[in-house]
Amino acid sequence: MKDIPNFDDGIRETLLASSVPTVASLLWKRGFRNTVLKGPRPITPKAVRFAGPARTVHTLPLREDLLDAQNRGERPNLHGMAVENIRQGDVLAVAMGGERDTAFMGDIMTTFLAVKGAAAAVLDGGVSDAAAIAEIEMPVFAEANIPRPLTSHRIVMDLDVPVALSGVTVFPGDVLMGDANGIVAIPAAIAAEIATEAAEREALEEFVLKKVRGGAPLTGTYPPNEATLKEFESSRRRSA
Repeated sequence: MKDIPNFDDGIRETLLASSVPTVASLLWKRGFRNTVLKGPRPITPKAVRFAGPARTVHTLPLREDLLDAQNRGERPNLHGMAVENIRQGDVLAVAMGGERDTAFMGDIMTTFLAVKGAAAAVLDGGVSDAAAIAEIEMPVFAEANIPRPLTSHRIVMDLDVPVALSGVTVFPGDVLMGDANGIVAIPAAIAAEIATEAAEREALEEFVLKKVRGGAPLTGTYPPNEATLKEFESSRRRSA
């Protein structure tokens, strides 16, 4: 397993106070054009907001000799290890190639992750027993609900390696952030900077929204022109 540093709780809390569209926009401005996962949708309506480092799981289409070796104990069961090794605050990120005809996990594995304090599970494939998973207060995003075991179609090949997750390259330790809008992947090296910028952007947008609610014209207010930005900075100094 790759040694992934623990995630700073301050960065996590700052991101949780922001939104996926805000973060995706900031990444776009930095030149990161492909950061939003397009397939997984929330299975757990009670819990959709999360942020944490990705613990990646790389699966491939099933090959029978590999499964036979695993059943004989000649090859480790990486499926179980992927869930067992999750730490508090981690995001289980399972790359299934968009396979919707098989489930990586059901309510028991999901409960295990929740008890361990995982931040979320994100799969570009299926889960089993989504009705039961929906009652668990840990965010789970997936593409399908299918009562069929993983090894009917896929097999876990590697843990904590770079993966293609719903068309987005995710390295182990990259920050996955999710809310009702979807999921965005933040490169680990700039996560702290993006969190700080997101907090600034959210404060500005709250100020702009308040002006619009008060009847301000859209032109010059949004996007904010120089006068609006100066007014925003002045209001922040007064409230400091």
